[in-house]
Amino acid sequence: MENKKMTVIGAGTMGRGIAQLLSQNHASVHIVEQNRSALEGTKQRISELFESASSYGLISESEIDEALGRITISDNLEDAKHSWLVIEAIPENLALKQSLFQSLEEICASDTIFATNTSGLSINQISEPLKRRERFIGTHFFMPADIIPLVEIIRGEETSDEVCRQVMKFFKDIHKEPVLIRKDIPGFIGNRIQHAMAREAISLLEAGIATAEEIDTVVRWSLGVRLLFTGPLEQRDLNGLDVHHHIASYLYKDLENRTEPSELLSEKVQKGELGIKSGKGFYDWDQESQADVLQKKNGQLLPLMKWLRQQG
Repeated sequence: MENKKMTVIGAGTMGRGIAQLLSQNHASVHIVEQNRSALEGTKQRISELFESASSYGLISESEIDEALGRITISDNLEDAKHSWLVIEAIPENLALKQSLFQSLEEICASDTIFATNTSGLSINQISEPLKRRERFIGTHFFMPADIIPLVEIIRGEETSDEVCRQVMKFFKDIHKEPVLIRKDIPGFIGNRIQHAMAREAISLLEAGIATAEEIDTVVRWSLGVRLLFTGPLEQRDLNGLDVHHHIASYLYKDLENRTEPSELLSEKVQKGELGIKSGKGFYDWDQESQADVLQKKNGQLLPLMKWLRQQG
């Protein structure tokens, strides 16, 4: 790992989390952020992420120093040269991503693997202008990238078998849970299932079936607890496919199936009720800052990750 240089493009929340993940697994990581204001304080914010993990015994102080020593930062895209893997974590703008990878293709060696962390754009569309599309792949992390184990590895229509093999092996080696998505579909797997659940939850709220807190309580203390150990398809086997088929025969027709965002969601967006960032969404948020809330949530996840590692 020490001999493999990685470059992360973008020093936002996701880019910093990816850099932390790589560096704590002994990779040399270079962060490129061309926005000078975003670049400032990047290493300090990564250090704070490490300190949070340290408080739960996931990394020692000496390991933090070593990991931070493996991170370098600049605003020069040329510094991506000689990378084995370049992971892009810039805003979700197709033209911007295409332009970035075209520039990288002129800078990097022909065998450098290019990866995009897009959560919704087409892998095939992003790579369309490239000359060597066989080395392009999707690596979709879930926030926080350094904590949530899953990485969706999305194969483009021209991605080579060897690139898929190398990337899958790499993430397994650094103790992530990579899953190969064999076809480039909108939303991949995680976001499709997440949005299907959110669509039904919003529909129930809109219909006055229960409050937002009550709907979330049902999900957290039934499905949420169980899903960590049993996925939706395995659970169908455990319940019996005949039982599922019977319930599906009458329930599916009553489930939300709109192909456009609900009126409730659209109305909230139009009113500027955007969630924690505006102080109101489906919930009313107090004066607690966004960073404080996210830190609290991460603090709840970290001991869970520690326990899971102990379970093997």
